[in-house]
Amino acid sequence: MGKADLHIHTTYSYDGTATVAATLEHVVRNTDLDVIAITDHDQIDGALEATYLAARYDLEVVPGIEVSTAEGHLLALFVHRPVPMGLSLAETVLAVGEQGGLCVAAHPGGPWSWCITELTLRRALLTPGVAETLVGLERYNASLPDLSINDRAQAIHACIPLAAVANSDAHMLWMIGNAATYFPGLGSAALRTALRERTTAPLISPRPAHFIASYVKHQALRMVGLAHWSLPAPGSPIALRRLAADVK
Repeated sequence: MGKADLHIHTTYSYDGTATVAATLEHVVRNTDLDVIAITDHDQIDGALEATYLAARYDLEVVPGIEVSTAEGHLLALFVHRPVPMGLSLAETVLAVGEQGGLCVAAHPGGPWSWCITELTLRRALLTPGVAETLVGLERYNASLPDLSINDRAQAIHACIPLAAVANSDAHMLWMIGNAATYFPGLGSAALRTALRERTTAPLISPRPAHFIASYVKHQALRMVGLAHWSLPAPGSPIALRRLAADVK
């Protein structure tokens, strides 16, 4: 079985707290993941950097984006070009499909504007071409402020049988893999097949009680320009460092 975390942020996101190289170093050093997706907010450069570096770390990286649609956030996976923000959910999915990508609804059912609703999902899936690309939903997101919202996502999944995934939505290194997705086979090609065939299985771990405090601390450091950094070479130490203006 393969194991993937398909929702990870780097410093290419305004709220990411680790560089791409530090993220890859942490994954190979501290997790048993064999596939990850870098999904920065409305930004693909971090994902492209990660796919370029991935072979050095013997790790498969799916390039992705967490796209801000007009109706909530959407994970666009297996994409290599930017996806416009602000479009409807259906329009965004079709744009991802034009690239040969796949989509997963991020943290659906929450009360915030960045959470896709069940009604929105149903409407979008009626649009011709959408169901071929919108193949999954996050049945569990480990970084939600209120984890009970995942119960709503589970209820939506019971009514709309898309591929069920669990993701860390990590904005801190130590959260990567706190939730993950099992799939038959190994590697990104097998993951892609599993998403299409709805054969993925969520893996959920207890979230440590210090999550909120750690998140606040790391965001405060990010606001003053500090983030976890590493040289893009396997085995390099990870250190807290002030980022230059042109360094992500």
